[in-house]
Amino acid sequence: MTTKNQVRLGGSGPSVFPIALGCMGMGAGSWYGHSDESENIATIHEALERGVNVLDTGDFYSMGRNELLVGEALRGRRDKAIISLKFGTLRGPDGAFLGADARPSAVKNFLAYSLSRLGVEYVDIYRPARLDPNVPIEDTVGAIADLVKAGYVRHIGLSEVGVETIQRAAKVHPVCDVQLEYALVSRGVEARILPALAELGIAMTAYGVLSRGMLTGAKPKGEGDVRASFPRFVAGNVEKNQSLVDALARVAADKGTTPVQLAIAWVRAKGVAHGVTILPTVGSRTRTQLANAMGGIDVSLEPSEVAALEAAVPASQVVGTRYSESGMARLDSEK
Repeated sequence: MTTKNQVRLGGSGPSVFPIALGCMGMGAGSWYGHSDESENIATIHEALERGVNVLDTGDFYSMGRNELLVGEALRGRRDKAIISLKFGTLRGPDGAFLGADARPSAVKNFLAYSLSRLGVEYVDIYRPARLDPNVPIEDTVGAIADLVKAGYVRHIGLSEVGVETIQRAAKVHPVCDVQLEYALVSRGVEARILPALAELGIAMTAYGVLSRGMLTGAKPKGEGDVRASFPRFVAGNVEKNQSLVDALARVAADKGTTPVQLAIAWVRAKGVAHGVTILPTVGSRTRTQLANAMGGIDVSLEPSEVAALEAAVPASQVVGTRYSESGMARLDSEK
């Protein structure tokens, strides 16, 4: 595994390649519609060979099938990967979302089944996908800390939580990173959360850096693609957001790069500006998409270029929130 370009996930976390591979969109039952599992596995293999070591998944992605796919891809390659795993989101047999469960007993139960599906003896980073409003974060983090002591977990992460929750969690056990949506058109974390992460020495794993493909003009692809119900993709809004897509494409062309690479470079540049290690997570499902995304590592932006890009693609002009109204209400990071 190459260490040339690696960065550290906070003061307590592992050294990682500067881009992570998000696996949520892979395999049967993916939230982005059907995906070719053989190509997905080949993409994971290609990523690992090129030095990408963080693989992000969740036990509730496709009701465990995503973990099975990642586990299959990691056979004989476990030493190359850092598994970042989310838990706690409850699903019904019909796929419905039934809330969150982050009780200590549930934390340990979820991990037991995840280790079995992944076919591994430990996971590298374990994090609740959402804050459980019925369970103090101290109890949840304390349970993961027990798993760290027992050797089943290496590091503790958080996801979509606000400043107070981060501060309380960090008093129980070191937190290596917080997973948050961050993109040119999703910049809510800048006001309070990024300064808090900088102060605490915690990294950010950024997902949705392309606003789920909206910034590249991607459209929902048939049955099973949840983006069809996301506000930024619904009829009326998607047409209004096309001006942002076009603006990003123009700036990328002038820079001699692609919109994907420019969006990734912007996220990384903002990490430098805020004094926080930011790890962009890309949801590449094919080797072609992966190659495009990895080119973002080689794109550097001067502060003046960052400012010009933000002026060309202003976050204030995006139409639609990143989740539905009910989804946004469940986000501790938005409070």
